[in-house]
Amino acid sequence: MKPRSLVPKKVFFTSGVGVADDPLLSFEYALRDAKIEKFNLVPVSSIAPPNIKIIDIDEGLKYLKAGQIVFCVLARFTSNEKDKEIFSSIGVALPKDKKYNGYFTEYHGYYTGKEEGYAKNMAKNMLRSMYNIEISREFEIFKKAIVRDYTTVVSAAVFIL
Repeated sequence: MKPRSLVPKKVFFTSGVGVADDPLLSFEYALRDAKIEKFNLVPVSSIAPPNIKIIDIDEGLKYLKAGQIVFCVLARFTSNEKDKEIFSSIGVALPKDKKYNGYFTEYHGYYTGKEEGYAKNMAKNMLRSMYNIEISREFEIFKKAIVRDYTTVVSAAVFIL
């Protein structure tokens, strides 16, 4: 029997915010807001497989079952510093030539107004420095929130095998 490949075929992107009086609960609520709380998330590094197909979250969720082990690139940040602003983001850079892999980058922390676009630029830089090839698609998902109690922001690229 041929072993199952763990190379993802599809990916969707999501983000969420959670607020609670406990850091773990705020993380759970952020996952719920992002609609990925029912899965056993396994964070992986940032390689976008060749020929990865980007799908929307509603289509992606149809492939997953509660309790399933799901690989993702995950950016998360939790704080209880009231009135501070926090963020999480995933940057994406995919090559025009589909035989090459692309990059996802995760970035998170305290928001100062300079963070939007950083993850996307890092993904582009990684792809260009690795292959020096033309980029067909680049974007970033970005989530920010003002801290109340414990606040968590998450952004994720969720893989479908």
